[in-house]
Amino acid sequence: METSPDKGYLEQAQRYRRALLDDVIPFWEKHSLDRERGGFFTCLDRGGSVYDTDKFVWLQARQVWTFSMLCNQVERRGSWLQVARHGAEFLARCGSDGDGNWYFSLTRDGSPLVQPYNIFSDCFAAIAFGQYSRAVGADAALKAAAGDVAIRAYRNILARRDSPKGKYEKRVPGVRPMRSLALPMILSNVTQEIGDLLDPGVYERTLDECLGEIFSLHLDEERRVLHEYVAPGGGRLDCFEGRLLNPGHGIEAMWFVMDIAEARNDGALAGRAVDVVLSTLEIGWDAEFGGIYYFLDAKGRPPQQLEWDQKLWWVHMETLVALLKGYRLTGREACWEWYERVSAYTWGHFPDPKFGEWFGYLNRRGEVLLPLKGGKWKGCFHVPRGLYLCMRELEKLGGAGPAGGAP
Repeated sequence: METSPDKGYLEQAQRYRRALLDDVIPFWEKHSLDRERGGFFTCLDRGGSVYDTDKFVWLQARQVWTFSMLCNQVERRGSWLQVARHGAEFLARCGSDGDGNWYFSLTRDGSPLVQPYNIFSDCFAAIAFGQYSRAVGADAALKAAAGDVAIRAYRNILARRDSPKGKYEKRVPGVRPMRSLALPMILSNVTQEIGDLLDPGVYERTLDECLGEIFSLHLDEERRVLHEYVAPGGGRLDCFEGRLLNPGHGIEAMWFVMDIAEARNDGALAGRAVDVVLSTLEIGWDAEFGGIYYFLDAKGRPPQQLEWDQKLWWVHMETLVALLKGYRLTGREACWEWYERVSAYTWGHFPDPKFGEWFGYLNRRGEVLLPLKGGKWKGCFHVPRGLYLCMRELEKLGGAGPAGGAP
């Protein structure tokens, strides 16, 4: 799809590259490695000091993915591979139980702390070891071992997808059953991430199932927004969960869909995803203070989440990715116009010019609410992944070569 004349794409790409390679990644390299007991510290204050030593498995896996991805896509830098290996060895040793379920959190030394109730630990373990298997290069034994870990985690996800929490589910069975957008959303990404390790039939069938769930069950066709929870058949539920809109999730899901659309050369699917992104922004943008709301109620009622009006790092980062992908794939000027608006807000509020990396949590007015750089939910993932993907999209728009290849 043809886009408008150059809008300074390559200059902007350099901005993302500098932020990624000169600011964000060095912050995590310097502060996050636990060189005594393995794995990574993710609870880092503004300056990078550790304020809690618990280790959250999905954040451990996300950091392994990040540094492996940099080796695979940016530069085969030995220091990056060493960071990835540092985390992968810790996870392989401590991250899962005897049945292959990945714990939610561990103590500093790797002892299990919180049970494997959350299937998303498995999801990020799968993509971490998938990327790591490619990063290790010529080491055939290590490559095979990492690939096996990824496939086992993936199979576990498929086995648990109809009951992700299993015996840890708090809800009474059979009372108000619901389906969550989170699983088909993340599964669509995980499947694409480790596609080289999967049987082609499983790969295509799983993506089709994810697309079916996202668009047939979760999409409000009239408003073109995604509901976070729906009845098993896709019906709307008039309760807190059923009315919940999570703009960040909806928009992130759509760039996963755009990747499927691009691989399949499906322009209609890409256009449909862009429609959802733009409609979500129209609803989710704070017209008074700027930025994207964290949560909304579909009927305008008070949201259950008290943090509903906060502005979060990952929501804005994923939106930038979706808008650039959408613009490149469809050429729709609305994507670029929204990109400029979201970019101005994001770059004006989240980066920390004094200590590096990005703040994660702002109040509605855009003031820093928590000065941390990492914690239980924020780690080395959304910012570096988003910076990398935006850099590549802008390079493609500027004609600087194929996406994903080394610069």
